[in-house]
Amino acid sequence: MTNRLAEILANENVSLRLVDHLRSLGHDVVTMHELGLANQRLPDEAVLFEGGLLGRAVLTMNRADFSQLHRTSSGIHSGIVTCTVDPDPVALAERVHDAIAATIQLQGQLIRVEKGGHYIV
Repeated sequence: MTNRLAEILANENVSLRLVDHLRSLGHDVVTMHELGLANQRLPDEAVLFEGGLLGRAVLTMNRADFSQLHRTSSGIHSGIVTCTVDPDPVALAERVHDAIAATIQLQGQLIRVEKGGHYIV
């Protein structure tokens, strides 16, 4: 497995412990809060658009809506990584890291990270 690192925009629903561990693994993660975009009830389309403007894949716990956005955007985005809720954010960060490392490129990809592994859709 390669040591591919990513530029990521963490949606508001992503825990800071998950963000911190991804950073410790070498990923360049910025949060909606750090951008001054938190608590504004931005639609998911705006979050995905912001990720595109910044050239960052969006990391989110909102699987259903971002999966739908992937389909309606025809894959024209900087990447989407969706996760299932896990009480262990460090283990989840490791799975996200492994999924990113196994992906040739994030742009235009939807990666679903679940307890049983990851899937590129």
